[in-house]
Amino acid sequence: MFFPAGETGTRERVLRTISEQGPVTAAELADSLGLTPAAVRRHLDCLAQYELVDEHQPTGVTERKRGRPARAFVLSPAGHARLRGDYDSLAGSVLRFLRENAGEEAVTEFARRQAEAIAEQAAPVVESAGRDIDDRTQALAEALTDQGFAATTRPVGNDTPLAGVQLCQGHCPVQHVATEFPQFCEEEAKAFSRTLGVHVQRLSSLAHGDHVCTTFVPTPNSSATERDS
Repeated sequence: MFFPAGETGTRERVLRTISEQGPVTAAELADSLGLTPAAVRRHLDCLAQYELVDEHQPTGVTERKRGRPARAFVLSPAGHARLRGDYDSLAGSVLRFLRENAGEEAVTEFARRQAEAIAEQAAPVVESAGRDIDDRTQALAEALTDQGFAATTRPVGNDTPLAGVQLCQGHCPVQHVATEFPQFCEEEAKAFSRTLGVHVQRLSSLAHGDHVCTTFVPTPNSSATERDS
């Protein structure tokens, strides 16, 4: 699949920004990329034509005072595949062979080692951020992005017992195999817990059909509140 000559670079930037920030509106993309809204809409139309993006259907959000809500976009399965490459089929075959010949435990151990490798690569960046959980989570997101996970953070539940940070991964290099082998998601969450020093909870997953992988990271105050309740 090729985009028109002269536009490939910008269109790929739009696609990758959607993976990092989605659901994201055309206006938000224009601000992030320094493009005009008209140019962004033209790129979005092309990406939609190639079925690389989907319009996000929000749930549980408040309505705007006037007019229709701004359309927001996320990557489609084809969009994730474009960023991921064509190694899914081979990886799936290897893991099925491993399961058939060495058992489910062997797949789990392989997933654990993969998650540990990701965490070990991120650990120096996380440790350099100090002890503050918000700072550590942001550092982990930056390290994961460098490894191809398109990660961002969002504060949630401020001034409530459920305050914390959501670690969002807009792209997952192993999404396809994780759909069949959930051990990859499970072991990744455990590795994040060890790296950050707090128990985290996986809320959503690209492998399960969600538009982003979301991991909840509690702040010390929220953890203390939960223990006292």
